[in-house]
Formats: sequence, structure tokens, C-alpha cells
Amino acid sequence: MRRPGGWWRRKSTPAKVETYTRWSFHFFAAAEFLAVVLPFAGTLHAEAGPWLPALTLGHCALGAVTASRALDWTRGRRPQPVRLLWALAAVTAAVAATAIVIAEHGPDREGVDAAAGAVFGVVLVFGAGFTALGVRSRRRVSAVVAGFTLGAGVVAFPAGLPGAATLAVMVAVFLGAGFLAFTSVFSVWLLDAVFRLDEARDTRARLAVAEERLRFGRDLHDVLGRNLAVIALKSELAVQLARRGRPDAVEQMIEVQRVAQESQREVRDVVRGYREADLGVELAGAQGVLRAAGISCEVSGEPGGLPAEVQSALGWVVRESTTNVLRHGDAGRCSVALLRTAEGVVLTVENDGAGPGGSGGGSGGGSGLAGLRERLRGVAGTLEAGLVGTGTFRVVAAVPLSETTAVREVTS
Repeated sequence: MRRPGGWWRRKSTPAKVETYTRWSFHFFAAAEFLAVVLPFAGTLHAEAGPWLPALTLGHCALGAVTASRALDWTRGRRPQPVRLLWALAAVTAAVAATAIVIAEHGPDREGVDAAAGAVFGVVLVFGAGFTALGVRSRRRVSAVVAGFTLGAGVVAFPAGLPGAATLAVMVAVFLGAGFLAFTSVFSVWLLDAVFRLDEARDTRARLAVAEERLRFGRDLHDVLGRNLAVIALKSELAVQLARRGRPDAVEQMIEVQRVAQESQREVRDVVRGYREADLGVELAGAQGVLRAAGISCEVSGEPGGLPAEVQSALGWVVRESTTNVLRHGDAGRCSVALLRTAEGVVLTVENDGAGPGGSGGGSGGGSGLAGLRERLRGVAGTLEAGLVGTGTFRVVAAVPLSETTAVREVTS
């Protein structure tokens, strides 16, 4: 069985705010009726007295319906209730005029006069508040308040109310109607803000999913790019050796098999989200792959003692740079230098054979450069890539090493 109140807990936050706003205006309608009936309950038994609560009750019901339809309109579920708004204005004017007539020409009782005056002011104030829900701009809301205020004077003064009293009634209606109109406008603004925040949260969630997909695509590119280049290179070498009848072709194909199996493992790690690049392994792998491709490669520097997150970020720089050296340009030499300084660590990858447009080495563009910069931002690092001379391409990754980073590494 469902527990009481479960319907409320199942609602979303915007739905809860909308329900609260809707029932608040229903409460305003009930408050309008109680404001007339409770203070003058003892005098409404006189002649014409019962008409006052009946008229007020009808006005309250119409106001509640108008408020509900107007809120639906603000949420885009219904067209603007124009006819209902005009009907509310007409009923408000009719009830106010009837109340003045009862006060002036009804039973000569002080209680009836006071009740009629209360009905006159209350229906005008609440009528303006309910009507303000159904208009959009502040200028129209101000026009609604001004119209009900002037209407109070137009109805009251010809009915025989003195000028000073008429002015006092107009001021009271202006203040009360202005307050309720402001409450209506603020309630609609708050409801819209809650729904927009909820939509922004959904949009942020969708963007996070899209960003994760892009990250996943970059990771697959980083993992498979170099390995596929190595497989293509060694397969071509094995074909040439096999045509010459060299037994070394078998060793090359065994190496192709090993690289393919390693690619499968790394793809599985990407899917699981557990993959981290080891800088020492990447440096050794880059040197071996480049030399197998006939590119002279020199590696200097030791990664020992660096935090794991820094090694991972720099390891991806080495991997992506090696991949682009193999895939682009016509490099004959490549150098990888890891330099430790007092401020941090700097990794430099430099190769020749770069084309005029900057392609031919390093991370010359595409998703690789964006992916490396994103990884380095995670460790407060920076990346610079570009031509430094005729046909020479250089990638420089710098990562600061603070005492906090060192303490975190020792602790881990």
C-alpha cells in the first residue's frame, strides 16, 4: 500500500513548486471569502445581507479558476484565458457595484453597510491580483492595477460616497491590488526560474554525457592510433621479409600479434575506465617503436619519483607524440627529454620531417591536442606544440610539482 504523502515525494522539485503556487492562489480565493464572512457573520442575517457572501463566493470561485488557467498558460499548457480574464473583470465590477448599491439603498444597518464596503474593496483587490496572473508584461500588470483603482472611484463616487472617502477607497484598492499583483508576478517569475533551473540541470547532464563520449572517443584514438600504426608498419615489414624468404618475418608477425593483444587489453581498460599510462613504459615503448620504423630516437631523463597522476598525463603526451611521428611527415630523428626542475617537470618531444602546415609530428591538431591539454589541466600542466624551425616540430609539456602534490603522492 502507498503511504500517505507518497504522491508529494514522487513529484519533482519544479512540480512541487508549481503545486505550492497553485494552491497558494486557491488559498487566496478562500481568504477573500473569509475576509468578508468572518468579521460580519452576525449581521448577514438582515435583509439583503445573505447576498453579500453569495456574491463573494461566486467571485472567489471564478478567481480560483482564473488563477489555475492562468498558471497553465504561463507553463505553456493552455492558450491565454482572455475570455476568462474579461469575465473576471466584469464579475468584479458587477459585485462591487452591487455592494455599493446594497450599502446605499439596502437595510439601514451599520453592519450591512460595513460588510458591503468590505465586499466592495476585497473583490477589487483580489480581482486585480487574479487578473495579473493572466498578463505577461509589467506594463500590462500596472495597467490592471490602475484600471481597478480607477474603477473603484468610478463606481463609488457616483453612488454617493463623499470625495474624501472615495479617494481613501481608491488608495486602499491601489495598495492592496498592487501588493497582490506583485505577489502574482513574483510567483510566476519564481516558478519559471525553478523550471529553467531544472532544464539547465538536464542540459548540464546531457552535456556531461556528450563530454564523456568525446573523452571516450579521444581515449580510443590515443590507444589505437599508435598500436595500429605499429601493426601496419610491422605487417609491411613481415611481408617484405616473407617475400625474400627471411625467417625474421615470423618474429615480426609474433610482434604484430603481441601488439594486437595489447590493443585489446587497453580497449577493455578504456571501457572499464581504469586505464592509466605509465611514463617509463611509454618512453621505452616509444623508443622501440620509432627505432623499428627506422627513426633514430634518443630518450633522456628518468621518470622515477614523479607522482602517478603526473606520470600518467606525461605518458599520454609521449604516446600521442609518437603516434603522430609515425603517421605524419617523414621523420628521421626524434628526441624525448624529461627534465626535472625546482618548479616541476618538463617533457620535450622533438622531431624533424614536419610539413609546412605543422603536421608531421607531435600533436599537431585534431582530437589529440585537445585530449592532451585536457589531461594536463588535471595536473595544472600546460602544453605547447608547433614548428620551431625548418621542418622541426616540438611538443613541450610542463607540469608544476608543488609540496602538496608530493605529500599526496607519499601518502598514497
